[in-house]
Amino acid sequence: MNEIYTPLATLAAFIFCYSLIAKRVDRSVVSGPMIFTAAGFLFGSWGLGLFGGSATSQDLRLLADMTLALVLFSDAANANLSVLKKQLQIPSRMLFIGLPMVILLGFITAAWLFEQLSLFEAAILATMLAATDAALGKAVVTNPAVPARIREGLNAESGFNDGLCVPILLLLIALEINSAGGEQQDIDALLLVAEELGIGLAVGLSLAFLAAQLLRLSAARDWLSPIWLQATVAALAVSCFTIAQNNHGSGYIAAFSGGMLFGYLAKDKTHQLLLATEGAAEVLALMTWVLFGAAVIGSSIALFSWQVPVYALLSLTVIRMIPVYLSFSGSDVSPASRLFMGWFGPRGLASLVFVIIAIDAGLANGQLIAIIVTCTVVFSLVLHGITARPMISWLSKKEP
Repeated sequence: MNEIYTPLATLAAFIFCYSLIAKRVDRSVVSGPMIFTAAGFLFGSWGLGLFGGSATSQDLRLLADMTLALVLFSDAANANLSVLKKQLQIPSRMLFIGLPMVILLGFITAAWLFEQLSLFEAAILATMLAATDAALGKAVVTNPAVPARIREGLNAESGFNDGLCVPILLLLIALEINSAGGEQQDIDALLLVAEELGIGLAVGLSLAFLAAQLLRLSAARDWLSPIWLQATVAALAVSCFTIAQNNHGSGYIAAFSGGMLFGYLAKDKTHQLLLATEGAAEVLALMTWVLFGAAVIGSSIALFSWQVPVYALLSLTVIRMIPVYLSFSGSDVSPASRLFMGWFGPRGLASLVFVIIAIDAGLANGQLIAIIVTCTVVFSLVLHGITARPMISWLSKKEP
């Protein structure tokens, strides 16, 4: 029993202590994920050993999935659609021009640096690291000092690119596993992409519409309880994600599209309805980083080669920043804004989930891919965490 309660007590006490200084941390160059990841490493087998061997990849997958469902739903629901509609060119260019270029450049670089990877595995790695993390970008997308169109553009990009990368990732995994299977299996893999996107959108939009109507009906009859209302949106977000996943759709697309429609239908009540869900998402995200620090980082340290950190740094800089910069060619977006948006593409929870999907699929070089992604996420935690405030200050001077 102590094996269960000791790590739980440690984690609960740590979360309580952090909650006392959370606002102060937000004003510093250190981020919550940095602190919780370091704590996980300290509590794990390479440190104090409080978590022992209990932190597994399946634990991380379940926790990360639920966290992403809440984060994507709440971020989408909070999106300022009036601003986004006027500035649609930013997320659309980043998603439909920048994202494919990021994957292509990441693929070329991975194939060059890691000759042991197959071409499909190199593309899988590039796709994993093309998805950005909405939660890690929170310091940027919620800061009023950042121009509204930049904030909403980055928020929409980080929400949609997770979901868009999922079917691409599953397609590449299917092609790698069935690389000797012939043309028919390639066609089946392509059909999977359409299925993932279509089912995800259908589930997310239909559930959000139904939920909004039921909420309106219940409120009109005064059936809503203030206490249970705090669980309503969280339950809807998880329902969108899990129902889509269970029906072979993209839970990420379902959560984000459902959240965007729900926020639009809820209008001025959105913030009140989302408050408890955002708090739950924040706690789950920090717990995920603890588990990440305990279960992944320690086991990966001894397996690094010089190519791993080189690729990680290239992924965060050249591979991301050049495509984003070029995607705005011919637009009115300034060079400073292009560089800012190119830099703030933090890697996090989505990439971790993608790693577990690849390992579960039995890829020949799944462990190497996991190490590379782990290194990139760690670098991202540190570099994006400490540069958020200085870069925002720099952008505000360039574009007052």
